[in-house]
Amino acid sequence: MKKPLFGALALALVTSPLAAQTFATDDPILQSIWTEGMDNSETYRMSQVLSDSIGPRLTGTPGQVAGIEWLLDTYEEMGIQAEAEEYGEWIRWERGRTHVDLMEPRVRTLEAMLMAWSPGTDGRTVRAEVITLPDVSDAAAFQSWLPSVRGKFVAISANQLSCRPNSDVEEHSTGESYERFQADRQAHFRAWNQRLSNAGYNARSVIPVLEQAGAAGIISSRWSNGWGTQKISAASTSEVPQIDIGCEDYGMLVRLAENNQSPVIDVMAEGEFNGLGRMSNVLAVIPGTERPNEYVMLSAHFDSWDGGSASTDNGTGTVTMLEAMRILKEVYPNPRRTIIVGHWSGEEQGLLGSTEYGKAHPEIVDNLQALFNQDNGTGRVANISGQGFTAAGEYFGRWLTSVPREITQHIDVNFPGTPASGGSDYASFVCQGAPAFSLSSLSWNYGTYTWHTNRDTFDKISFDDLKNNATLTAMLVYLASEEETMIPRDQRSVFPVSRRTGQPGSWPTCRDRRTWEGYHNTMMGR
Repeated sequence: MKKPLFGALALALVTSPLAAQTFATDDPILQSIWTEGMDNSETYRMSQVLSDSIGPRLTGTPGQVAGIEWLLDTYEEMGIQAEAEEYGEWIRWERGRTHVDLMEPRVRTLEAMLMAWSPGTDGRTVRAEVITLPDVSDAAAFQSWLPSVRGKFVAISANQLSCRPNSDVEEHSTGESYERFQADRQAHFRAWNQRLSNAGYNARSVIPVLEQAGAAGIISSRWSNGWGTQKISAASTSEVPQIDIGCEDYGMLVRLAENNQSPVIDVMAEGEFNGLGRMSNVLAVIPGTERPNEYVMLSAHFDSWDGGSASTDNGTGTVTMLEAMRILKEVYPNPRRTIIVGHWSGEEQGLLGSTEYGKAHPEIVDNLQALFNQDNGTGRVANISGQGFTAAGEYFGRWLTSVPREITQHIDVNFPGTPASGGSDYASFVCQGAPAFSLSSLSWNYGTYTWHTNRDTFDKISFDDLKNNATLTAMLVYLASEEETMIPRDQRSVFPVSRRTGQPGSWPTCRDRRTWEGYHNTMMGR
């Protein structure tokens, strides 16, 4: 149920004499937070360095190490104590250049990128024919075909019939042709999936088989359903390069191969492994004065995929928390409770950093007043859920009534809400019964255009929304710090029925530790 507390609040604000005012209270700290956040914002400067100079921060890469050093230096400049806290191990891998050219039947440079944690071509340019998976009747026929992959690049994913976004096709087609297009697309993917099924494999488990058979490399394409967007994530190879090819170029290669026109490509891809190394979260602290052993936390994952610049996933969340800490240090340097910000690593691999932090610091989890997490893109905060904590609505009611309506007018609330089992780092604390909340953003076509894609770049940031989010976060942290009482941890006992299982939900359990070996085996389909 949306807005169970804002219904009454909104009516009061509209009908009272305060309706014409920006602020519902005359609290000088809130006024100063607004001025500092809106008039003196550092979000542009921080975002430009993080996106353009540091760039993506894939776990275990030099980019992540450089980013951590930048975070520590930035907090030192602010006069805020910060440290990199190590936990666990992950593979060290360094991405270099990827260059792929079509050489036959004509010459053309292709849009391509080595997948994360993929082997490269050992400094060589490898020239080889592209072939596709065969349309065989059974596993025995596939095994008979398998020796033919030696020395070739194998295209393992279905090509798109069109790389136009579905909305564009719908807008410009007649109703009849749009329905035909959708039917053809569905039939095309069913037929491709049937190839894999007949061979006895799925899209992951077939890859090590192709490697062992001597393939020169694996090519695939994971289109993100938008103009020029590709999802760039982890490779499933251990010996040969796996390369994502842009939607249009991949489709061309598949059509050439399927029509016996013998496409040949040159591939030069750099990917260097350097053994296992320690992972780190970055924690920064503003010590509390009256209740130093009670905590309010800011939270955002710092790691990323590396297809683009990681600007909205999660550069904007990172800058939201950085800027909120800067504001708080400036206008609220002696908080009642201790304020901690967590910049987590390994979120993209399963909330690794926040999970390990929660396990290592029960004294903080047990005395956590509230945690505010921001992750899902550049848009202004538009939704806040109570995460199943039945008393949280009362506290957010007080806090949000004090926040300027310029911010709260855009926010839907859902209390008590349902606890998250994953999705982002707040779930690592919710599973332990600690009041952790997601400041969920307006979409800005996040899922299609910037979430894990090659188009997640600086130009996609909405700075008005980013300033809004940093200011809101600083205000919520201040109000939570000053709150007289701790948020009770009472949990809802009745849950909605899951669409996936058909059974009522329950409070989520915390994740087990995940290792590089276990993660890699999963990616290999083992």
